[in-house]
Amino acid sequence: MSAMGDAVIEVDGVVTRFGAQTVHEGLSLQVRRGELVALIGGSGSGKSVLLREILGLHKPTAGSVRLLGTDMWSASDDQLAATRKRFGMMFQEGALFSSLDVAGNVATPLLEHTDTPPHLLPRLVNLRLALAGLSAEVGAKMPAQLSGGMKKRAALARALALEPEVLFLDEPTSGLDPITARAFDELLAFLNRDLGLTVLMVTHDLDTLLSIARRIVVLGRGTVIADGTADEVMAVQDPWIQSYFSSRHTVPPATDPGRKAQADGA
Repeated sequence: MSAMGDAVIEVDGVVTRFGAQTVHEGLSLQVRRGELVALIGGSGSGKSVLLREILGLHKPTAGSVRLLGTDMWSASDDQLAATRKRFGMMFQEGALFSSLDVAGNVATPLLEHTDTPPHLLPRLVNLRLALAGLSAEVGAKMPAQLSGGMKKRAALARALALEPEVLFLDEPTSGLDPITARAFDELLAFLNRDLGLTVLMVTHDLDTLLSIARRIVVLGRGTVIADGTADEVMAVQDPWIQSYFSSRHTVPPATDPGRKAQADGA
């Protein structure tokens, strides 16, 4: 794993218990600025719980979590509010407000957290829609009128509203057909590569892992059981890892520039 920049996510010795159930047992993890990291693991390994702990939505039993330099469980309300303006979150189902049109959904973070002049709001909303691959006309549609792929992009546009430094995604391609899912992968790769966004996503999508994830972190037995590139993780002799990756026998797509260069030079 190559260092790219300062650590923007620091999870140190996190323990998470729900009654007698231990989900995390001394889990530590760092994500550096500019990385695109995929978090995977079996059912019950605590992927989504860890995401909520990083975001400050669930307090771990022990250990510490720092996001963009802020200790999420000892910071003041003002410090937390300032940090929350610096990251975006896209939930698994999009979580769009059904009573607002797409433009209204994207505008909500701007209205809540900035003093954007009203005459500039439509222009900023359209810019965020464009970043998510949507036309300005989509802004007038209601969430119920959107396809699954368009809902995901609308939710992404809202997550990008405040120009975040870090983007979190929970199962971003779930429920999408393969063509739409790959187009969404390409969009995430663009945001990471060309705009410099740090990306941490929970995913089960093997195509996403093998095409755009530069680093894969595997959770299991309460801790990190593998951490590295797809090739490095696939070489780990762990039963779950071997079973997971053995379900895919085809050659991974050469979306990743490093993999493409290898393929072109073969």
